[in-house]
Amino acid sequence: MFINEYYTPNLHKERKQIIAAYLRVSTDRQTTLNQKSEILNFCKRQELKINVWCKETVSGTKKEDERKLGVLLDKLQQGDILIITEVSRLSRKLINIMNIIHQSIEKGITIHSIKEGYKFDSSINSQVLAFAFGLCAEIERTLISQRTREALARRRAAGMKLGRPKGSLCSCKLYEHMEDIKILRTKGYSYQKIAHKYKVAPETVRLFYIRHIGNR
Repeated sequence: MFINEYYTPNLHKERKQIIAAYLRVSTDRQTTLNQKSEILNFCKRQELKINVWCKETVSGTKKEDERKLGVLLDKLQQGDILIITEVSRLSRKLINIMNIIHQSIEKGITIHSIKEGYKFDSSINSQVLAFAFGLCAEIERTLISQRTREALARRRAAGMKLGRPKGSLCSCKLYEHMEDIKILRTKGYSYQKIAHKYKVAPETVRLFYIRHIGNR
């Protein structure tokens, strides 16, 4: 059974270890059944018992603090365990994955990623693996930044103006409808109604009308 409430420690009793499973899919068309099955099989082999299930349907590009995952990570403490089927369940961005792993290790949380066979904890091997992830994330971020700068430099060298002139694309769409827009305004249609008809902003219609048809 999937639960939304997380264990709250009793001040008069020793806190119970949390063994959590996190399952994520990107769309409602996908199912978490395969992930759940893999996790249950893993727990059977490792003699672990899940006491918190966290399931959500959300894009992996969102940061963890914008997802249920963020709430779960805040609840986990030293000695707790988080189980996932693969690291991409945590995020689609390597830098976010690295941040989650690093913060979890610092808190004393163990993360098991089943498909890759990774175990992230306070051991030397895990720290080396986490360092490798961090290095990859840094390289990825540097390459993206470098590709962006190079693309902008090529455009400048070619004499191209960077960015799109305000309203240029939308205004261009309205030229072929100039006579229709003129008639609609004559009939008393508001800029908002005309904008809705041609799928542009009302301010775009207003400026187009003033500049090319005449303010009436």
